[in-house]
Amino acid sequence: MADKLKLAAQTRTDFGKGAARRTRMADLIPAVLYGHGEAPAHLTLPGHDTMMALKNPNALLTIVIDGEEDQLAVAKDVQRNPIKRTIDHVDLLIVKKGEKITVDVPVHVEGESAPGTIHVLENSSLQILAEATHLPEYLTVDIEGMEEGDKKLASDLELPKGSELAGDPEQLIIHISVPRTAAEDEPETAEAAAEGEATEAEGESDDN
Repeated sequence: MADKLKLAAQTRTDFGKGAARRTRMADLIPAVLYGHGEAPAHLTLPGHDTMMALKNPNALLTIVIDGEEDQLAVAKDVQRNPIKRTIDHVDLLIVKKGEKITVDVPVHVEGESAPGTIHVLENSSLQILAEATHLPEYLTVDIEGMEEGDKKLASDLELPKGSELAGDPEQLIIHISVPRTAAEDEPETAEAAAEGEATEAEGESDDN
């Protein structure tokens, strides 16, 4: 389970692109905290601490606002700079102990399939409904000994206690196949194609 991490936030009063740019230059990240009927709170978060915290998938965060108010939250949307990959903005959802929320959880592959086969991960994450204070960092799919043609669906994965699937149980997660060369994938070899052309030419000659 993801650890609970604490972030010191400050109320944000300046808005607009210019204000957001100045905030980021000061190694702070603009954020909004919302949920449970509360008015959205516009905040700034410490840049380095936030980046480190959000390396943990579905991390449970304690947001300390202006050194006084504590709110439990999870990151619902993280906007990143497409070039620098730094965080530009974070949407935080307020959560309460005991409630369940829907989250996307990464899928990790363990084990090795049968010799000569490869695994194809069709979906790298799975949507589940889980307790907000016990969100898993990842789900495991075990492929040990699986043969060509074998597959695992969402319903085949073992979920943490208290969690349940939020999406289609028939969703394909992984399947096993045997890699084939380009020549094997082609319907015919160049030599076979040449023979076919020769046969076709002979047929045309006979018709004449």
